[in-house]
Amino acid sequence: MSEVQEAGEGRYLYCIINGGVELNLGRIGIEDAEVYTIPYKDVAVVVHSCQAKPYVSKDEEKVKRWIFNHNYVIDKATELFGTVLPFSFDVIIKGDETTVKDWLSRNYEKFKEGLEKVKDKAEYTVQIFCDQDRLAEKILSEDEELRALKGKIEKMPQASTYLLRRKLELKVKDKISAEISKLAEEFASKIRELVEEMKVEETSRVPEKYKDKKLVVTLSCLVHKSKVEDLGKLLEEINAREGYIVRFTGPWAPFSFVTFKEA
Repeated sequence: MSEVQEAGEGRYLYCIINGGVELNLGRIGIEDAEVYTIPYKDVAVVVHSCQAKPYVSKDEEKVKRWIFNHNYVIDKATELFGTVLPFSFDVIIKGDETTVKDWLSRNYEKFKEGLEKVKDKAEYTVQIFCDQDRLAEKILSEDEELRALKGKIEKMPQASTYLLRRKLELKVKDKISAEISKLAEEFASKIRELVEEMKVEETSRVPEKYKDKKLVVTLSCLVHKSKVEDLGKLLEEINAREGYIVRFTGPWAPFSFVTFKEA
């Protein structure tokens, strides 16, 4: 028996849309697969037909193209039907159209609830950076204890200041960490007032352009379309503060705010 025969028939899932329509979106899927909808009542899932086995490759460029195609299909579905419930890359149901319809019927209420939650909203990413050297200067100028220690070092012979300079460096480092935490909470508090939901991301990639800056906070935000302009104005105000830079990207499908437990 061949590998294809062993895998069996499957449907690759892109997203759930608010619209019970049968529609062919053309060959826009992964590896030029024909993408279409499978409806149930007033919702549908966007799929392509495939073998029921994972998309795996050691070729990183190929995997990047697959992920790009995956996100492209979700973007096209969003253009046609409004905000969708996106699936992450490489989610496949083993079976045919009937299997998928059964799966839709079992989870119909969850999909309706999820679509209502994200209606007219999109995900945005906010990253705020600061100039660490400028922040250190500010802390040194405002902290009486640090100013005294710095003054003491400056009056001592250079050769005997190593331990005190090291002590000063560590104290400044601690103060910077505390100030970064305080700033992150301050910015997040203001942004929270303009978004439906917000997640503070513990880890996040920093683009090369910002490598020399200190990351203050990364936020994933679910924003209603009526609030995007207000959020943009707030971020412009933060960006205008001396020593701070804001990176604001989106809109994206709401990957960070969609959780699904299959029935």
